[in-house]
Amino acid sequence: MLRSPLHSRHGQLGASFTGFAGWEMPLQYSSALAEHHAVRSRAGLFDLSHMGEVRVSGPGALEALNRTFVGDISRLRIGRAKYTMLCDHAGGILDDLIVYRLGDSEFLVVPNAANVAVGVAAMDEGARGLEATVEDRTAATALIAVQGPAAQDILIRALEADGQSAAPVRDVRYYAEVPVVLGGMPAICARTGYTGEDGFELFLPWEAAGGVWDLLMEAGGPAGLVPAGLAARDSLRLEAGMPLCGHELTSETMPYQVGLGRVVALGKPQDFPGRAALERAAREQEAGNGPSPVLVGLSADTRRPLREGFAVLRPASPDDPGTRVVGTVTSGIFSPTLGHAIAMALVDAAVAAPGTALSVDVRGRGQPADVVPLPFLRRERR
Repeated sequence: MLRSPLHSRHGQLGASFTGFAGWEMPLQYSSALAEHHAVRSRAGLFDLSHMGEVRVSGPGALEALNRTFVGDISRLRIGRAKYTMLCDHAGGILDDLIVYRLGDSEFLVVPNAANVAVGVAAMDEGARGLEATVEDRTAATALIAVQGPAAQDILIRALEADGQSAAPVRDVRYYAEVPVVLGGMPAICARTGYTGEDGFELFLPWEAAGGVWDLLMEAGGPAGLVPAGLAARDSLRLEAGMPLCGHELTSETMPYQVGLGRVVALGKPQDFPGRAALERAAREQEAGNGPSPVLVGLSADTRRPLREGFAVLRPASPDDPGTRVVGTVTSGIFSPTLGHAIAMALVDAAVAAPGTALSVDVRGRGQPADVVPLPFLRRERR
């Protein structure tokens, strides 16, 4: 198992660990529930060093990325970030990623931990015949995220305590990045995250991670900052309606099925994996023959979680006395913020309208659940 540069600090803080995509990462510290509430009300500090970091540079870098991903990277301005996807030739989702444009011909691509090799291979293929370099820097890069309503104040205090100007982070917008110096080392500070809260992700040299972690923990102490693990990260992202690769996003689903057709740029000139299949799907959707199944939110008046893999049922009615399976739960939790069970599920398009009454098979018993819009919880961002 791979370990982050912060592994010993996590152990000192009492973390329990879990295996994730070949990495041994902190699952929780005191409790996942306390960490979840801290991020919603104050702030949490996450070690995300298992995520991939790939630099793509050179005169042909932009062309290479447009040949690889479904989005149009040419529309990305310097200092901004873009959410996109890597699809297979059938239009199925292999990974969702963020691309940061650091300069005219320099980009940082962040694939999910389990898909770094797949993403690098795809970018290498996209760069074939071009003057572009694809460099996997995952092993040399640490990633620390501070998330929550107090995140900006904590980061400003950390920068000032380190003798650095906090001006770059005061006005940085959502899905944008600025260069900073922390712990005496250059870092990329991005206003991105996976919790639904305001926050920042710091891309650092591997060897700088420990010092920056300590700096942030000290600066965040008065604001109630706590270390947070993967368990809280998952419950936070689910409340925020953010899909997870391998759960909502798989090779069996296309972007249009999960409400993310907007990220597909069929107007760009470059061919990319899955383009023909996605064009067919877009035409069918425009003709009123949208995809099925589709991703929906489910809300249930119970404390029992609606777990991944549970069958979603259409209850019997006077017109149709039979109960029928109409979908599958892809992620589900008891929502600490909302106080009841929530889930995301792929269901037949015919039963996907908000307000539709369905049920979920919870170990042989039907639990009533209503289709609701995503996200379950929405926060204001800059």
